[in-house]
Amino acid sequence: MKARDNPFRTDRVLAVRYRPRGGTVKELLKELRRLGFRGALVGANGTGKTTLLEQLEPELRALGFKIRLVRLYDKKRRISKHEMKRFSAELTEEDFILLDGAEQMSPLQWNWFRLRSKKAGGLLITAHSKGMLPTLKECTTSPELLEEIISELLGERALSTDRSRELFQKHHGNIRQALRELYDVYAAS
Repeated sequence: MKARDNPFRTDRVLAVRYRPRGGTVKELLKELRRLGFRGALVGANGTGKTTLLEQLEPELRALGFKIRLVRLYDKKRRISKHEMKRFSAELTEEDFILLDGAEQMSPLQWNWFRLRSKKAGGLLITAHSKGMLPTLKECTTSPELLEEIISELLGERALSTDRSRELFQKHHGNIRQALRELYDVYAAS
């Protein structure tokens, strides 16, 4: 199968939006406001933290914030002091920082970043565990959620419930990894 025909190709998977369980995006924004626009999206890898962060970005822009996105990951685990000084010098109350991957920072780096970001009107982070900021949303997955996403991507050619559950268990609830495996399966067909 050609990459452009693969139902699990990147552009299709990225088009899948976060599905809040037990609340709406508007309710999350209301809670974020209650938290003084400082909060964390918490969960394991592949549970939708980044997807939800990206989904909240236009909502925050609509509230009048200028978004400042910072992404950290395995190969970029910190912000240099020079970058942070320049970044924090430009911050105003109109800025809203979205920090994806806060768990990559050491406790010392995190405290330094948190203090430097106080001038911003808001700070929303993703992290693997609670405690860095008040938890706005704990992101979780389920076999049913994976099946729902697979069905959306495949349409009428949906996988069996047993296959979806097998993928969910194999990848320990990491929906991103399960979808990557399906990409490879379909690429080989």
